[in-house]
Amino acid sequence: MATTASDVHRAIDAVWRIESAKLIAGLTRIVRDIGTAEDLAQDALVAALEQWPKSGVPDNPGAWLMAIAKRRGIDVLRRGPMLDRKHAELGHELEAKQESAAPALDEALDDHVGDDLLRLVFISCHPVLSTEARVALTLRLLGGLTTDEIARAFLVPESTIAQRIVRAKKTLSEKKVPFEVPRGAELEARVSSVLEVIYLIFNEGYSATSGEDWVRPGLCQDALRLGRIVAELAPNESEVHGLVSLMEVQASRLRARVGPKGEPIVLLDQNRAKWDQVLIRRGLAALERAESLGGALGSFALQAAIAACHARARTAEETDWRRIASLYQALAQVTPSPIVELNRAVAVSMAFGPAAGLELVDTLTSEPTLANYHLLPSVRGDFLRKLGRFAEARAELERAASLTRNARERTLLLDRARECAESA
Repeated sequence: MATTASDVHRAIDAVWRIESAKLIAGLTRIVRDIGTAEDLAQDALVAALEQWPKSGVPDNPGAWLMAIAKRRGIDVLRRGPMLDRKHAELGHELEAKQESAAPALDEALDDHVGDDLLRLVFISCHPVLSTEARVALTLRLLGGLTTDEIARAFLVPESTIAQRIVRAKKTLSEKKVPFEVPRGAELEARVSSVLEVIYLIFNEGYSATSGEDWVRPGLCQDALRLGRIVAELAPNESEVHGLVSLMEVQASRLRARVGPKGEPIVLLDQNRAKWDQVLIRRGLAALERAESLGGALGSFALQAAIAACHARARTAEETDWRRIASLYQALAQVTPSPIVELNRAVAVSMAFGPAAGLELVDTLTSEPTLANYHLLPSVRGDFLRKLGRFAEARAELERAASLTRNARERTLLLDRARECAESA
């Protein structure tokens, strides 16, 4: 069958998604500037777009891109200093130094990419950057997404994402952030930052904070791929496997989370036959790995254990809510948070009745951080509805609907409020 130009462009897109992070990582180690490294990688991509439609996709496209980028990188090393110096007498000395740098570049770029990728992960998620900048830069460099794709995923203008990425690269350069894997206490702190960024990306895909769609599977897939990469690069970090486990199990439900018209379907109403068993098995295996590394389980591993309770239940009625409530209690000790307490209240209500859940939720109504958090009145409204206090439930659900920025969720909450009005 003849290969069309569109086939080649699809192949280039796929190759770029797979190879770009390794390409940028290898180049960053050499040129010591993430912006320059990305420019060199983009040059290689442009060369592929120009040449592959004529010559065909090479047998090893990743190596082809790397070879082009290496040549461009050598040119940068050769030309850059020469252009900055006007003194002819220094020309021969500089040329000799740069000629010797070329083989070093070749040798360095042929090294195993694992350490380079890990360094790229840590620099993309460096705490010197804002959370929004870390997310944008990580998706750009490690996820291989364009600024337009990132902007559409987070429902912000493309110019906003472009500015975040440019500022992030400039900040890393100005602060002279080293291209290295941190050690000791800094390593632990930076791992937390990396996992936080990946989790934010996944969570936005799993339960979109705004827009017309309740889920954005593409973001979940990007986060999962990033998590799997980090798990391979840091195999002895329990929390990395905990996060991967959590994302695998949560992602297994994506097909069941929405109806045929995109309407939300809550966990207890989902058709469990639609849950992806392959992802569930992968998630349970990752959780087992996290537990096997010893020590107390961290936040992500505990959340994964909660997700596993749901995954193991063949029906909603078989869910071990008492264990889930206990796991949320442990999670509250590891990472105290009003949101964790809100989730614990839901588990307690399922295990011991809505009155017990409402008692816990009522202690959170004066919590300042939850003042505009739509899930607080949503959960409280659900408990009141189950207790037959329909007028109060309706008011809470309508308030929740006014606070959410997601159109699908707003419709769901207003539908429930109407049901309460009819019951009242």
